Amino acid sequence: MTVTASSTRRLLILDDDPTGSQCVAGIDVAFDEDPAIPVHVLAEPGSACFVLTNTRALDETAATEMNRRIIGGVLDGGIPASGLHVVSRSDSTLRGHVIAEPVAIADELAAHGVQVDAFVLCPAMIEAGRFTEGDIHYATVDGQAVEVAQTDFARDATFGFTHSNLREFLAERSGGAIDAAAVLSISLEDIRTGGPARVREILAGARERAWVVVNATEYSDMEVVAEAIAALEAEGRTYVTRCAPSFVRPLTGQTGARVVDADAIAIPAGRLDHGLVVVGSHVGLTTTQLRAVQERGTLTEVEIDVPAVLDERREQHLTELAQTVREALTRSDCVLYTSRDLVRTDDPAKSLAIARSVSAAVVEIVQRVRTARPAWVVAKGGITSHEVAASGLGIRRARVEGQFWAGQVSLFAAEEAPEEVLGMPYVVFPGNVGGAQALADVVDTLTAAVAAR
Repeated sequence: MTVTASSTRRLLILDDDPTGSQCVAGIDVAFDEDPAIPVHVLAEPGSACFVLTNTRALDETAATEMNRRIIGGVLDGGIPASGLHVVSRSDSTLRGHVIAEPVAIADELAAHGVQVDAFVLCPAMIEAGRFTEGDIHYATVDGQAVEVAQTDFARDATFGFTHSNLREFLAERSGGAIDAAAVLSISLEDIRTGGPARVREILAGARERAWVVVNATEYSDMEVVAEAIAALEAEGRTYVTRCAPSFVRPLTGQTGARVVDADAIAIPAGRLDHGLVVVGSHVGLTTTQLRAVQERGTLTEVEIDVPAVLDERREQHLTELAQTVREALTRSDCVLYTSRDLVRTDDPAKSLAIARSVSAAVVEIVQRVRTARPAWVVAKGGITSHEVAASGLGIRRARVEGQFWAGQVSLFAAEEAPEEVLGMPYVVFPGNVGGAQALADVVDTLTAAVAAR
């Protein structure tokens, strides 16, 4: 991975789950919303910092309040609003508070004297086969490019949608408040034929919080757009970006990927010889990957019974599971996973409440297990990985060391955390990323690192 000459702007990325940094390396990530962390990291012009908000697990009101609270805290802490580019990092399959969070950011910037000219929507994630062409967003499923509205992601219990055309998607998610015809578009032809000058022309015409859709099928497309944004920001324009992980890389001035292997992973002395995999995601791919791990037969399996977590059996169940995991780690690697039968309702608010209760149960178990000092921890699922890191392991700030594959599955090193967690490799593994054997392959790499120490 290389870093190109960057502008003097500061880049603050509010990440709605911990998977947004999987296309960059060498950047600090705050797992705590304390604004003192990004204020410290962003002290120098040209710097970048992620703040993990986990807002995909919150309702819209709580999500927007958190966005404003963090932005306000950073600005009040001394980071100048002018020259600050805020990224609202989002899921590449269009789930999350796509409109509400950027608007909240713009409102807080306005309260500090800076007016946002436009919102730039770029959901492409090249590494996962998700791209935008002709304003239509696609996801690669079983090797085939499928319009994203035709995938399981669009049937999300909380953030479902019916349009793949990003202009129509914005109109749908805004309840008609955004006119699809008024949404600007940067096409592949604009990027590849017109180049930075044409892209800059389109962006320069975006005023009064207009929405701009970015088409991209490869990194070079996004690099052209990032160049145009930087040029306009140098002239005093202000943009808020809503994007998936890939676009963060050109915005930070980085190119390429930093891929880690067993030789690059340090397991400190004083830790057990075995590690813990925590699986909370329920997407189909995660279940497939979990089965691959189970089929290898090298891990002790511990299942969290979700119905028991949701009734009066909860405390006893969690106590027993924590003890089981601690004992298992003394003799083998261990996988802790939620039962695969998803408990859900047709009410989005109730679905979120159930998800939060299950996530809290996972966190409680990890809190009770971390003092056993496992060799490593892998968290599977975006929301799961945030809660495990921030609440389960008590990590406040970490640095992205690199990824297990180019642009996918990040390895973190804790920089501010409890003593029993410092130095322990922590892996953030998104729920809907990788092939069937990917989770098992990560475990194999980590066990090889343990064996080599």
